[in-house]
Amino acid sequence: MKVRVNTDLCQGHNRCYALAPELFDIDDYGSAFAIGDGTVPPELEEKAKLARDNCPEFAVELEK
Repeated sequence: MKVRVNTDLCQGHNRCYALAPELFDIDDYGSAFAIGDGTVPPELEEKAKLARDNCPEFAVELEK
């Protein structure tokens, strides 16, 4: 699984970062982005789904 943040949709609420700091970081403007290439280790898949489900802008996307 991979995670990514659609930067066109991200409004900087940073719920993804609050819920899964192992998968996301924040740039100097407050927008979130996936760490590395976005690969989600199996043990963090539930956190990735939680981050996706809690994004008010639907900016967090998961790929299988």
